[in-house]
Amino acid sequence: MDLSRRELILKYIVEFFIKHAEPVGSKTLIEAYNLNYSSATIRNEMLELENLGYLEKTHTSSGRVPSNKGYKYYIEHLRERSVDEEVKNELAILFTQRSKSIEDVIKESCMILSHMTNLASVVLGPNAEQENLLSIQFLPLSETTGMVIYATDKGYCEHKSFVLPKETNMKDVQDCVKLLNDRLVGTPVSQLLEKTELLRPMISDLVKNNDAIYQAIAQAMLQFSAQRVSMFGSDNLSQQPEFSDDADKLKKLIKLIQSPEMLKDIVNDDNGLEVHIGESDNLEDVSVISSDIEVNGEKKGTIALVGPKRMDYDKIISAFEYLIDQLDKYGSDDVNDKEDGNGRRN
Repeated sequence: MDLSRRELILKYIVEFFIKHAEPVGSKTLIEAYNLNYSSATIRNEMLELENLGYLEKTHTSSGRVPSNKGYKYYIEHLRERSVDEEVKNELAILFTQRSKSIEDVIKESCMILSHMTNLASVVLGPNAEQENLLSIQFLPLSETTGMVIYATDKGYCEHKSFVLPKETNMKDVQDCVKLLNDRLVGTPVSQLLEKTELLRPMISDLVKNNDAIYQAIAQAMLQFSAQRVSMFGSDNLSQQPEFSDDADKLKKLIKLIQSPEMLKDIVNDDNGLEVHIGESDNLEDVSVISSDIEVNGEKKGTIALVGPKRMDYDKIISAFEYLIDQLDKYGSDDVNDKEDGNGRRN
């Protein structure tokens, strides 16, 4: 990488601050990276970088820290762009387990990323407006318990268990589910609750104990049609210096990663990989890296990594890009193995 002196100094400042969470001065920079420049030369370059908006001076020391603009320049022009071998190996092991569902692979990938980066990861399910109900299945588990299994045309499946009164006839439940299948298949997930409520009189005419059955299935439907969010590594955030001593800021951050609507105000799930630095309301120290998920060209939702804006962007973005690429290929012949001319896998 052919960098100017000023770019090299900015690169080192960003990387030192990411690692140590301390403002950087000229002497520190010389000692940490064995630079052949004088302190005066480095101070002049740092002052110019500050004037250009790439660095900020803190109130507590003479050192500088990267600004949002500085981080963005580092991401676009200065990072190494190599995937950490440990991250690559962990993900490679996961992607060789071809029997796993794509939902499980996505969630386990996020667990790996959270563990390797000490950040929180969030999976947002597909847009409910673009996903339609494919089927509802009912599975009796005992005389008083059952399970409803929902599937969508995007390949998403979810099951919900519930308890029914002892006098409930399981055939009534099966008849109810058949009615819902007949009337609801093809309905956008976002409209399921409203349409299910319209079917309530028909359910009442069809089955006994209809209120208990309806309430059980409606509650399961509510959970299924709600915004689907899976969160991993939230405990990592309390270990970051930016949040460990500020309970109010940590509370706001946890609220952010638990709220699909708040996250969707930040990320755009149709623009590929994006880096959002300090864009969350009242959380200027937070960055969000996000990307939509595609598997064999089909949209599966959005992944977001959330943490301090002093995050290791080089390692994290490279790992993220590798993950998204592997997910896009998952299930195709391009991942890990190929078929030979006789249909065998190499």
